[in-house]
Amino acid sequence: MSSTENAAGPAQLQPEPEPAESQAVTAEAGTAAAPTPGDAALADPTAAAPGTTPQEATPQESAVAPAPGAAPEAAGSDPARWGRVDEDGTVYVRTAAGERAVGSWQAGDPAAGLAHYARRYDDLATEVSLLEARLRAHTGNPSEIKAKAQALAESIPSATAVGDLDGLAARARAMVGTADSAAAESRAEKAAARAAQIARKEALAAEAEQIAAESTSWKAAGDRLKAIVEEWKTIRGIDRKTDEALWSRFAAARDAFGRRRGAHFAALDAQRGEARAAKQELIAEAQRLSTSTDWGATSAAMRSLMDRWKAVPRTGRDGDDDLWKQFRAAQDVFFSARAEQDRARNAEQLANQHRKEELLTEAEKLDPTTDLRGAQNALRRIQERYDAVGHVPRGAMRQLEDRMQAVEQRVRGAADTSRARVAPENPMVTSMRQAVAKAEEQLGKAEAAGDAVRIERARADLTTRREWLAEAERSTSRR
Repeated sequence: MSSTENAAGPAQLQPEPEPAESQAVTAEAGTAAAPTPGDAALADPTAAAPGTTPQEATPQESAVAPAPGAAPEAAGSDPARWGRVDEDGTVYVRTAAGERAVGSWQAGDPAAGLAHYARRYDDLATEVSLLEARLRAHTGNPSEIKAKAQALAESIPSATAVGDLDGLAARARAMVGTADSAAAESRAEKAAARAAQIARKEALAAEAEQIAAESTSWKAAGDRLKAIVEEWKTIRGIDRKTDEALWSRFAAARDAFGRRRGAHFAALDAQRGEARAAKQELIAEAQRLSTSTDWGATSAAMRSLMDRWKAVPRTGRDGDDDLWKQFRAAQDVFFSARAEQDRARNAEQLANQHRKEELLTEAEKLDPTTDLRGAQNALRRIQERYDAVGHVPRGAMRQLEDRMQAVEQRVRGAADTSRARVAPENPMVTSMRQAVAKAEEQLGKAEAAGDAVRIERARADLTTRREWLAEAERSTSRR
């Protein structure tokens, strides 16, 4: 065995068949664009780190751009540039220190042997490129990346691979030198992200404090506080002490809002309780008045109850509706009874109107020109019956009185014509007629007001004045 073979060591063994995916590696696979399956679990180096431009995070550029000292051409593009296979199958790699045997290829074409060892180099280059991308994108722990880069820098010079091992090792050493600054940048980015998250929670806490101090839109404010809690849960990356202090602010604001809302509704419940008691008293009073037949006074009292009811605050939709139904039912009892009484009175007055109309028709048939004395006596009897008839509808009263006065004037005119000298009507009779008309007017007003006391008093006054008028007319006619 030659010295070269001894230097190659175990790599002189025949290479085992490559997996399908290794056999598919082409000459262009010596870049980070063709990672091995084992690298699939690494963090995505394509995500732009905070504070970087999209160009700095472009995966193609980060994967192929060589570090300082690296060859401008990828090793896999021309394995023969970095190694060779001699006649006995020993594979050599060229480095700055000279050629070094890395293994043996006995499987056939020397170019295939170089490609095999170039793929090993490609694997190392891919690992270095991924670490560089992670370091630039700040997607990993800089200390861990530094340790891996240090291990690669130490192992690459003696690796059994064909490629620019010196340049690849220099790239690994460069990462070791820049890891500390990358760590500082990573810490700054994390601090900025932490500050942004703290600012978000401080804004939410301040909003909750404003709601607790000012809001009276109880449902909307309560819903907003619930939404703040859900949003709060999504904000992470804050140290525990700061997070607990911010949560204490929010929780205190939420509790203050809850106490203020509770006090508001407690006061509202108390107010509603007072309003309910007041309305129940009004209902009881309305129920006591519902059976009254003092129509005028009770109508006024019912109107007063309605005004007092409107002045009492509401007790809530359902409770207020039930109380209103009770109150209205008590009023309906009274007003229905009054309406029934009005209908009965109107029917009686209508019947009285018909009776007076019949008497007027009878009076209008009298002919004082043929039998003055008989007409006078007949008219007097008709008037007595006319006055004995009760009240008539107010609207018909004036018409009936006008018809009666027309008959009286016709009979009186015939009497005056039969006298040798026409004497004027007695002033006392005229005054009494005016007094009767005024008494009738007062009775109409009392009936319109529904005041029973005034009605009775007006009726008595009218009856008395009509009797006086009749007596005065009889005295005058006897002269």
